[in-house]
Amino acid sequence: MIRTTKVEIKNIQRISQGDIFRNVDLIQSVSESEGNIEIHKISFPLIIVLTQDCDLEQDNRFRSEPGIPNQDKYLLSVLVAPLYNAEHVYTGEHLSELSMTMRTFDRKSNSVMNPLQNNSNPRYHYLNFPTDVAIVPSIIDFKHYFSVDVEELRRLFSEKYICSVSELHREDVSQRFTSFLARIGLP
Repeated sequence: MIRTTKVEIKNIQRISQGDIFRNVDLIQSVSESEGNIEIHKISFPLIIVLTQDCDLEQDNRFRSEPGIPNQDKYLLSVLVAPLYNAEHVYTGEHLSELSMTMRTFDRKSNSVMNPLQNNSNPRYHYLNFPTDVAIVPSIIDFKHYFSVDVEELRRLFSEKYICSVSELHREDVSQRFTSFLARIGLP
């Protein structure tokens, strides 16, 4: 049986760990030639916030309190990861729009035998959303993460915020992400 990810809709407009946003851009490069500015970007349909919630909370609190003598609690950016449609990950097509073919996975119906659905592959994290949330089953690839300017994400909150992964589930994602990053890389 596939575990359903618990989500909530927040009533405050503060970026939190586990928030899911739609249509967020990764700016790949910016160049200028003869007065023309060229911006290369990738637009991801869904992303999840990975930055620790305590840092996000302090950033928000210190930005909104007048008279703070320094800005050492401010964040420059927020760490996020794309959520890929699970079916596209199974077929290796989740980055096809970037002309990239990824590895395929055997899709067994029994989640006990499926290393992606039961989160036994440390590189990936499977999220299965409740039926009242309009997000298909999704996978985070921990090799694909990037940062978004904190002020830009705050500005986009009201129009692009979808929901938040519950505290227990976001801690699971966080632990698995940091464990993946902390692995000892072998040649």
